[in-house]
Amino acid sequence: MEGEKRKFEIEKKDNEIMYSVAIKAGKRIYYLDVKKSRNEDLYLAITESKKKVTGFEEDAQVTYEKHKIFLYKEDFDKFAEGLQDVIGFIKREQGEAPQREYKESEKINSAEEIQETTEENKSGKSFFDKFKF
Repeated sequence: MEGEKRKFEIEKKDNEIMYSVAIKAGKRIYYLDVKKSRNEDLYLAITESKKKVTGFEEDAQVTYEKHKIFLYKEDFDKFAEGLQDVIGFIKREQGEAPQREYKESEKINSAEEIQETTEENKSGKSFFDKFKF
């Protein structure tokens, strides 16, 4: 019993978010979470959370589909170069994406969704701020 409690405490510490940025994009929210590994190294956990609504009106049920990618510091430079390359290719082929106008109700919902599905959202620069797209 004591061993299980200790294991839970270690896992909880390993999953602690050191820094987080939430990016609302339509029906998706992207979370960029900096976490600490067991050997004290920081890594980036990228989560895509997509809202799914099934049913109608009073029978509607809301769930969130999540996908995660873990990016470790030894891969940051190669990942950043690859990301810049493919985004540049898309922009050259199709141009800049038009800025979507959000309805006022979407803005309110997005703030509520971010509060519901993330821990603390600290302000500041994220890993991707250094990119010039």
